[in-house]
Amino acid sequence: MWHLIAIPGIGAALGFRIVDAMSLEANGKFAREPQRAATRTEGRSS
Repeated sequence: MWHLIAIPGIGAALGFRIVDAMSLEANGKFAREPQRAATRTEGRSS
C-alpha cells in the first residue's frame, strides 16, 4: 500500500521542481550563459 502515497508524492515533487525552475528562469537567476547573467545584474541599481 506504500505505493499509493509514493507515486503521487514523487509526482508532486517533480511538479514543484518544474515550477521552481520556471520561476528561476523568469527571474534570470537560472541562466545558461553566466556572462550574460552577470552583465544583466551589473546594470541594475538596487
